[in-house]
Amino acid sequence: MNIKFEPDVNLSIIFTELELLERFEAVSQVGFGAVELWWPFDFASPSDKSINELTRAITDQGLKLVGMNFDAGNMAQGDRGLVSIPGQQDRFKTSVDAAIEFAKGLGCKAFNALYGNRIEGVDPKQQDELAIENLLYATNAVKQIQGVVLIETQNNFDSPSYPLLKAQDAISVIDKVRSNGYGNIAFLADLYHLHRMGEDLVSTIEKYSSYIEHIQVADDPGRHQPGTGTIDFDAAFDALEANGYKKYMGLEYKPQGQSKDSFDWIPLDKRKSTS
Repeated sequence: MNIKFEPDVNLSIIFTELELLERFEAVSQVGFGAVELWWPFDFASPSDKSINELTRAITDQGLKLVGMNFDAGNMAQGDRGLVSIPGQQDRFKTSVDAAIEFAKGLGCKAFNALYGNRIEGVDPKQQDELAIENLLYATNAVKQIQGVVLIETQNNFDSPSYPLLKAQDAISVIDKVRSNGYGNIAFLADLYHLHRMGEDLVSTIEKYSSYIEHIQVADDPGRHQPGTGTIDFDAAFDALEANGYKKYMGLEYKPQGQSKDSFDWIPLDKRKSTS
């Protein structure tokens, strides 16, 4: 496989056999220099102690935090974000403010805002209007650190109540926010979710390349490391490169086997930038 982009490791899904604060040393030991995280705290407003411990765990290993999620609810129980969930506005906005405080000291500027599931008995239009309101708050807030809000799709096999299932669904949300004067919102192209929904990765990348600010990879089926499924990553990477993508490649997969062994598809000299 021709690795064209520097990888970053999502330590919320990889190395989960270790406690979170121990994962940063583990990922550094296998040669990586960048990481990303889902919401890493127990609360929308984490304590200074929690923020300081996590910051120190990252910086002590010389790692770069390149992306993180806002609070997305209880993902283990099926939540997929707070952006469109009535009654969760304060929690979402609190997590936005906390994320900025945590991230700005680490140079992180990319923030994934999971849209949230459809709620039975709630008008989808009401949820979509709330989502735009919350995203306008988030994009305005992260402007202070030159940050960007990311919108991603899921798939209806893993997340049956999530409404953004095709690339165009996410692009429509992005366009609505941009039409309100905020350009700092973009597409997180998760190649696993897109492929799972039957989208042709090359044509999707070509069509929406100007929106793509970050990519994530896992193979399909199984959501394990590339090389374990059917995705043609070389074709996808070629299309991204041809269309000007030069940013990170987020490793967001469930390791098949031991976490440390799930990186064998990435040569050691491709795991960390030398620049």
